[in-house]
Amino acid sequence: MAYVNAYQPPPPVKPAYGPHGPVPYDINVAFPLDFTQLESPRLKLTPFVPSIHAAKYHAEISDPVHFYRYYPFPGIEDPESYLLFMDSFVRQNTYSVLFAIIDKTTPDPDYPEWGGKLAGTIALLNHSPTNLSVEIGVLCILPEFQRTHVATHAVGTLLKYCFTMPSTSQSEFGLGLRRVHWYAHPDNEPSLRLAARMGLKREGTLRWAWVLPAGKVLGKTPRKNDMLAGPGRDTAIMAVSWEDWEDGASEIVTTQMARME
Repeated sequence: MAYVNAYQPPPPVKPAYGPHGPVPYDINVAFPLDFTQLESPRLKLTPFVPSIHAAKYHAEISDPVHFYRYYPFPGIEDPESYLLFMDSFVRQNTYSVLFAIIDKTTPDPDYPEWGGKLAGTIALLNHSPTNLSVEIGVLCILPEFQRTHVATHAVGTLLKYCFTMPSTSQSEFGLGLRRVHWYAHPDNEPSLRLAARMGLKREGTLRWAWVLPAGKVLGKTPRKNDMLAGPGRDTAIMAVSWEDWEDGASEIVTTQMARME
């Protein structure tokens, strides 16, 4: 049978805007977000808007190579590259959204309109309305807020929103998902401990899941004459299902959040 292969690599698409994204800023999300539910007594989640949050966020990271040491993404140590990558990876994916974490217990005199101080980021990634699942990721807690209530409350707030059914009541609204998962570098013990503390279970390891940028230290050495120069990375998978949630994980999250009040 005669056939052809007329494939040509598409030219790279350069967005028609700068690193701060389109104006007005479009979060471009295809699933419901109720920001009255994305809040705890100690923090709130709001869309990360580069023109509003980026300068403050990057100013708080004194050593970006160390801060992003567990991440497989190329170039995010540079502020402009970070913003362009997050636009492509998150904002242009209609089933992902990046949040700014605002700590309501710490006022910021430079930005009183925020209702608190920027403490980091967290995201919902690749929400699947077909499979009722989502990933919690891009959890980056700024140094000032590490080992505080911030990570616990940010993760707990998202878990509650993910598992609350849409029609529970007028005062409670959520996505009604069946599964929330969490990917981490196998050496990132703080991330794995946080996920376990919040009721997620270790499901396994994806071996050689990433080719890392050349120069990344925390990677695995590839075979001789490999097609790419970068080291490899395994990925630990943790998850919580609706069954886990109703069988005690919900109470675990409530207890952990109350402990960190």
